[in-house]
Amino acid sequence: MLLPPLWASQKSKRLTAAPELWEMSLDGGRTLSWEHSFNSEKVFKPNRGFWSKVVDVIAGEPDYHYLVRPYSIAVDSRGRVIVTDPGAAGVHIFDFNLHKYKFIQRAGKGRNSMLAPQCVAVDAQDNLYVTDSDAGVIFVFDASGKYQRVIGSLRGGEGYFHRPTGIAVDSTEQRIYVSDTLRDKVLILDMQGKVLQSIGKKGQQEGEFNFPTELRLDGSNLLVVDAMNFRVQSFDHAGAFQYSIGKIGDSGGAMFRPKAVGVDSEGDLYVVDALWGVVQVFNREGQLLYSFGTKGTHAGQFQLPAGLFIDHDDQVYVVDSFNRRVQVFQYVGLKKPAKEGTK
Repeated sequence: MLLPPLWASQKSKRLTAAPELWEMSLDGGRTLSWEHSFNSEKVFKPNRGFWSKVVDVIAGEPDYHYLVRPYSIAVDSRGRVIVTDPGAAGVHIFDFNLHKYKFIQRAGKGRNSMLAPQCVAVDAQDNLYVTDSDAGVIFVFDASGKYQRVIGSLRGGEGYFHRPTGIAVDSTEQRIYVSDTLRDKVLILDMQGKVLQSIGKKGQQEGEFNFPTELRLDGSNLLVVDAMNFRVQSFDHAGAFQYSIGKIGDSGGAMFRPKAVGVDSEGDLYVVDALWGVVQVFNREGQLLYSFGTKGTHAGQFQLPAGLFIDHDDQVYVVDSFNRRVQVFQYVGLKKPAKEGTK
């Protein structure tokens, strides 16, 4: 009589998947470890009991919001993770501290409808700024996710921007930076959306662009992913070129499809390469320090990664777009004040 339950217990152990582990040891006692991943609001839902599951079989599982084609990511001062999703035509907000989830969308709103939210940034008050590449505008939401206004909409319904993509907000200087990819420029706006200055033009020289995309503030400096020049360029707050990292090719340190950039507390730059499925880490001199990631579906593996953000605790968030998830890594190194995040 003891055999069936003993056999069942052993079978249960064999069928239980071990938690995934992934870690890299780096020079100087530093480490980079995989923490977890998430792909829907179900991350906050407790395990449903037996009878709830029976109801699910009969009536169907409750409708949850899932990541469809996630692209860009930011973390606000409250630790909330904001993910744009052009595949779902909306923005996901994951609050891991309060175990809450919210989905922002603006379908059927006429010329102020959200069509393809691309990149996201937050200001010092945790207001959200979302570029929409199809609508040609920037949507602004307050910290609760309530719609406030659009930037770049002109009379007649057309947008001022040709294709707004990357965005960064400097609350100290009261400036909004947005890359207009099809114009090969980065525009500097005031907080009301008035264009104050533009940076760059089409070309391959220092300070010129070929399809600029993601932006990231690095202290008072601005990092620009210059996608089709296969590099990341850095500018000061006035738009003066400082340095660049990256080159075309297939060797270490080269970039093929750079998508996003972030900065850790050591001041090193992390660059996502979508086609290679890796994140490369450089110092300010452009030297490749290390890279992580391979193509696949397990921990530490990516398929068409897109967005990246590093918070003040050196948690590295990577949008693993084709795998429809966000992976979270923890970097541990020499502690200095983090340079990335809201200002």
